[in-house]
Amino acid sequence: MTTRDERNLLIIENLPLVGYLASETHARATHVSREELVSAGALALVTAADAFDPELGVPFGAYARRRILGAFADEMRSMDWAPRGVRTRIKETTRVRDTLTAALGRTASTAEIATAMGVAPDEVSAALADASRSVTTIDEAYDADLASLTPLPEESAIIAERRHVLQHAIQALPERMRAIVHAVYIEERPVKDVAEELGVSHSAVSQQRAEAIRLLRDALEQYYRDGQDAPTTSRVSAAVRERFFAHLAEAGGSRVARALAPTVAVT
Repeated sequence: MTTRDERNLLIIENLPLVGYLASETHARATHVSREELVSAGALALVTAADAFDPELGVPFGAYARRRILGAFADEMRSMDWAPRGVRTRIKETTRVRDTLTAALGRTASTAEIATAMGVAPDEVSAALADASRSVTTIDEAYDADLASLTPLPEESAIIAERRHVLQHAIQALPERMRAIVHAVYIEERPVKDVAEELGVSHSAVSQQRAEAIRLLRDALEQYYRDGQDAPTTSRVSAAVRERFFAHLAEAGGSRVARALAPTVAVT
């Protein structure tokens, strides 16, 4: 088990993960308060740090992620007013709607959905009205991965865009941070093994990982700032941050470069 100081360090270093996952979830389920998700996720992070056993060889980031997403699911279920039968009807109707929408390239009409389902249009209208009031359509077999929910076409575009920015942002990280992020979050290797391979301490890897997450968050905040001043969470020097954004702008293409201006000069 971790010591008290190690437990507190795990919580502090991974708080950005709570915010990131809460934003991702809120983007898919805008009817759920982001603040409530953050609150539930922060509590899950604390309990994850309390229960974490590094001897099991599982990276804390991966372990905490599942606990946080599970807490999101519990929070959403606790707010769900709909009984199982209603949720089933909602799920069937929205699935047909999304399938038709993807096939037609536009939002399917109530009449089109009703025809595809072989039911009366008023039944479709009622199901869609219930869907707009339903907090969640997560079923009892929820596997702690909200990414399994099928997004609408426009949501897919947003997710693809965010993934595009994030992938290039990872590549733009300073070399040591990039290697740590890849090892811990993509290869899911234990921090202890990564530290041994790099010849540094466990805490050094954790600090670099946390700073990398903050830089990635800065990149997303800057990209989606929509003309507003974006908050800065990273603690690196101004020179390191400027080089990071410059590399991201160069690798991400003109659209990313424009979104990052005036952080970087666009030619």
